[in-house]
Amino acid sequence: MSYPNRIVCLTEETTETLYLLGEGDRVVGVSGYTVRPPEARQKPKVSSFLHARYEKIETLKPDLILAFSDLQAEITNDLVKRGHPVFTFNQRSVAEILQMIRVLAGIVGVAEKGVALASRLEEGLEDIRRRSATLPFRPKVFFEEWYDPLISGIRWTEELVSIAGGDPIFPELEHASLAKDRIVSSEQVIARAPDVIIGSWCGKPVRQERIAARPGWQDVPAIRHGHIYEVKSAYILQPGPAALTEGVAQLEKIIRTA
Repeated sequence: MSYPNRIVCLTEETTETLYLLGEGDRVVGVSGYTVRPPEARQKPKVSSFLHARYEKIETLKPDLILAFSDLQAEITNDLVKRGHPVFTFNQRSVAEILQMIRVLAGIVGVAEKGVALASRLEEGLEDIRRRSATLPFRPKVFFEEWYDPLISGIRWTEELVSIAGGDPIFPELEHASLAKDRIVSSEQVIARAPDVIIGSWCGKPVRQERIAARPGWQDVPAIRHGHIYEVKSAYILQPGPAALTEGVAQLEKIIRTA
């Protein structure tokens, strides 16, 4: 084979992308958090986000391992030392997600499919952007990525909120790639008076009643009018096709409701 044919994906977005490219048969191992597409869950599960089962990966004889971000740096370092070829993506914006799709398609030898898939996703986002331009007003949105400490949304989630018709309340944090740089205080959220609160807590269900009961939040417009929502992390916190389709569609529905 002139291109990788036995691929291990340590996060879900590359798995989903390969399946959408029609190359899912090349995937031989996946993250335990994989939910999209459902058939990918039948593949051997070799990792969580921060840990990998190296011996199990080695039994799969991968000719490419795909990873994501600085958070998997220790895993990728260990895999490289074990002699495996590893490619680590680090997409943090909508544009970079689309670039990831094109690059991954090129790596596996189907560049034209990647261009076509990215173009379809871009067109879908433009459709949503055009619809949101007709909204009578743009609600102020707090996207809550974590609850303790409070963490505002990572860049692609904030961009998708904007595309869907909302105005993120912490635009100055949009380019902060690390979670520790997006920590905000309760007082800051109260002061910015969001009309909508959208929670997505990785690995945990969002408890709307817990948000509503926070001290001092009773006069926040989103609390007062009951506009507290959840988008499951599998749909919005994976920087891949899911966020650009199902994730942004849920954001659009929420913002239109508000």
